[in-house]
Amino acid sequence: MKNMDEAVVILSGGQDSTTCLLWAKKKYKKVFAVSFDYNQRHIKELECAKEICDELGVEHRILDMELLNQLAPNSLTRTDIEVDEDAPEDGTPPNSFVDGRNMVFILFAAIFAKQKGISDIITGVSQSDFSGYPDCRDVFIKSMNVTLNLAMDYEFNIITPLMWIDKEATWALADSLGGFELVREKTLTCYNGIKGDGCGNCPACKLRKRGLEAYLEKKTSVHN
Repeated sequence: MKNMDEAVVILSGGQDSTTCLLWAKKKYKKVFAVSFDYNQRHIKELECAKEICDELGVEHRILDMELLNQLAPNSLTRTDIEVDEDAPEDGTPPNSFVDGRNMVFILFAAIFAKQKGISDIITGVSQSDFSGYPDCRDVFIKSMNVTLNLAMDYEFNIITPLMWIDKEATWALADSLGGFELVREKTLTCYNGIKGDGCGNCPACKLRKRGLEAYLEKKTSVHN
């Protein structure tokens, strides 16, 4: 029997996934959060994820995915590889892209969900703020949804609340859900592992900051 009023959220501890968690909390009676430990460079994000779940009263599970680190070493899994400041000019993904990461995460979240009779899996991927990551595209998510349904003979729904909105709109959504300060102060998006507003220099921080400034400017102008 499926639990239609329950959902599983893939939670990294960053801005996007935390906003999705807030969104899910408003929509479902019970929400489970699943995070993944792949020995990532900014491992502190898992601490953030736990703290956020504790504050929101969400059951949290961390799954061991260290094999991913061994198979796909890059700037997010090894400290001796510098993060690309800009996307490669040849159109290839930046070296912060971990091959297969979202596919593996969604797969294991789906296995977890099925064991609990849950169909809805929520992930914070976005094609609007596309950073060159092929596994953030809508076409991949749709394909993965079909594959999971066939592989497990079970009707999953992979839900992507942020797919078609940019970072400015993501900040607005978090604010509308009553989680603006939580997202700003307690999430970790920075590639250098600095909580909150981050280092300000890595690609993730620059994207987050541009969206925040645009949202605050618009919010101020509306109130004035």
